[in-house]
Amino acid sequence: MKTNTLAIGFNPALLSSLVVTYVGAIYLLGIALLLNHDWRFNIAGVILTVHGLVLSAYLIHELLHDNIFKQRNLNRLFGKLFTHINGACYAPYDDMVEHHINHHIHHADFVPFDIAKFCNELSPPLRSLLVALEWAYFPAFEFIMRWRLIVAPFRNPEKKHLRWRNLGLMAYRSSLFILLGFISWKAFLLYTFSYICFVNLVRFADAFHHTYEYAITGGEITKRDRIYEQANTFSNFVSPKYPWLNLLYLNFGYHNAHHHDMRCPWYRLPELHQSLYGDEAKNLLPLSTLIGNYHRFRLSRLFGGQGDVDLENAGVEAFTGGIGVSLLTPS
Repeated sequence: MKTNTLAIGFNPALLSSLVVTYVGAIYLLGIALLLNHDWRFNIAGVILTVHGLVLSAYLIHELLHDNIFKQRNLNRLFGKLFTHINGACYAPYDDMVEHHINHHIHHADFVPFDIAKFCNELSPPLRSLLVALEWAYFPAFEFIMRWRLIVAPFRNPEKKHLRWRNLGLMAYRSSLFILLGFISWKAFLLYTFSYICFVNLVRFADAFHHTYEYAITGGEITKRDRIYEQANTFSNFVSPKYPWLNLLYLNFGYHNAHHHDMRCPWYRLPELHQSLYGDEAKNLLPLSTLIGNYHRFRLSRLFGGQGDVDLENAGVEAFTGGIGVSLLTPS
């Protein structure tokens, strides 16, 4: 297997500045192209907007691990900034960091409630609506998770100090969307489509990295060791043959290597993966099969757990995948 040696010879500080600038620039350029009257520029705008949104999510992941800048305050500053790009800003940044670091420490996927129970106990009309939207690849459950973050200060007395903060965020973000619609309804609809694509792409990547048991926040946590962590962690590359394509997810597909050393920056993960697992990585799952699984189990994963992967017997075809485990929606 080839390793991506891109960036190995770069100055880390320069590389960090370049990737931060690149993500911000392509996102803004994408929106500008959505406003163009030519449909060919609109298509390019959708691609760049989705690309910018996806990279912003995984850049946040690197920033909360303090893997971009040497100065922690710079990581926090840009981490908070990029949450405003992809809409994760309703969760306090410290909550996001704590949620994700707990995922590494306790080897569990934390969720705010029993997802299967929640979906099954919805009233028949709401459950039918949820199923219909999810069947059509509208990630309704992910938007429910985001809405819970918005209204959390009004439902949880311990978070009431965040009420004016969230009202202010809703006011300014709603104003921007209204302004975009006022300028161009086409751009508004294309941005909405781009955001839905972004949520699906991030959800796809998150779905197949672990077969951890769900852990409800605030409940008891079963103690797990590093052996359990690696056995229930899986890597999925955009392309093993062309490793540079893995940069589309900022090398997030090198997930076993990331869990081996969460302080390893994104540009060193291919090198670390190769040194740890070589060409015989057992937990490397084929992208083509996972795309099929994402489609096949898009409804059943709402009403069950993450499933297991018996690579020796059943194969990866039975991997249901998880839901509601995005680092952008901390419980």
